[in-house]
Amino acid sequence: MNLLNKAYLRAKKIKLIIFDVDGVLTDGGLFFSDEGIELKRFNSLDGLGIKLLNEYGVEPAIISARKSPNVAHRMNNLKIKHFYQGQSDKLIAYNDLLEKLSLNADQVAYVGDDIIDLPVMRQVGLPIAVANAHDLVKENACIITDKKGGHGAVREVCDFILKAQDNYETAMAKYLV
Repeated sequence: MNLLNKAYLRAKKIKLIIFDVDGVLTDGGLFFSDEGIELKRFNSLDGLGIKLLNEYGVEPAIISARKSPNVAHRMNNLKIKHFYQGQSDKLIAYNDLLEKLSLNADQVAYVGDDIIDLPVMRQVGLPIAVANAHDLVKENACIITDKKGGHGAVREVCDFILKAQDNYETAMAKYLV
């Protein structure tokens, strides 16, 4: 991960992390059955990273432009309470989250991959791009992951925030018994 000292300092303040879905939690590929059923592939490493962040006080949220039942199923599985689908204007959901959780922009991280993510990324305290993001998204990010979306980029971000907030060692200790 391209680490900047200012990104590490910003990560210390994060209370909410927002993820895009397609291209971030998935590799961006869309699979359709002959019946038109949409399928997506999620990375289990990312899922555990999200659960760990939540356990250590960083609330996860999803804002997706697309609407998909299988995404809703995955978010339910991860116990993500703040989940917005069909959001062509992601700023509306973002502002709703700030108000609902009584947070300011400096306390929010956003992980995106495409230009539809830029309006929110340009508002938050810690904008993050996955390795396979559009160039303009990378130019507007404080962090660019080493891993691609759907291939562990989210876990990379989760571990980075846990480390910045001095929770990584504690989070890992229970697995090293």
